[in-house]
Amino acid sequence: MNYFLAIICLFCIFFCDACLAREVLSENAAGVTLYSADDSKDGVQPNAQTSDSTQTNSWQNKVQEVLINALSLTGIQYKYGGNSPSTGFDCSGFVRYVFHNAANLTLPPTARAISQIGKSVKKDELQPGDLVFFNTLKKAFSHVGIYIGDNKFIHAPSTGKTVRVESMQDGYWASRFEGAQRLDQEVEKPASN
Repeated sequence: MNYFLAIICLFCIFFCDACLAREVLSENAAGVTLYSADDSKDGVQPNAQTSDSTQTNSWQNKVQEVLINALSLTGIQYKYGGNSPSTGFDCSGFVRYVFHNAANLTLPPTARAISQIGKSVKKDELQPGDLVFFNTLKKAFSHVGIYIGDNKFIHAPSTGKTVRVESMQDGYWASRFEGAQRLDQEVEKPASN
């Protein structure tokens, strides 16, 4: 089933003008610097700079891969502390897995720590691939998901549920929205403790 979703997404990317993935490819991400998981075991660190247009195209491709990878994991069971399709995912494990496999980015281990990297984005300026954060445990930034466009995000919600797409306009999520981050040229290596 997950492979079926990935094939549909690929079809949309190449053949459907109205498709979300096509929208992702047309987004302007000028000035983006890519980060490699191989560059630092502490977190995110920049690779060597390349031209703006190369970075833009490269980042757009990475965002496309992030969305395809995330959607292909729909239906995987939630598991607290889970970080792979075989064990299940919690919210941060899901986001870390997707960004590591699709964009070669290593993110911090918790939603709160992930919320401290990247560039803050206003809700009305969200773009596919941005990270969205919610207060679900009476703690700020206790839940994270990946924005996919059209006021929707994909995430690993909670025990007994599976990775799924949900609307940010749903009352539960709308009332718990904390903020959003974009991983771009302003992402810095997290400070060591």
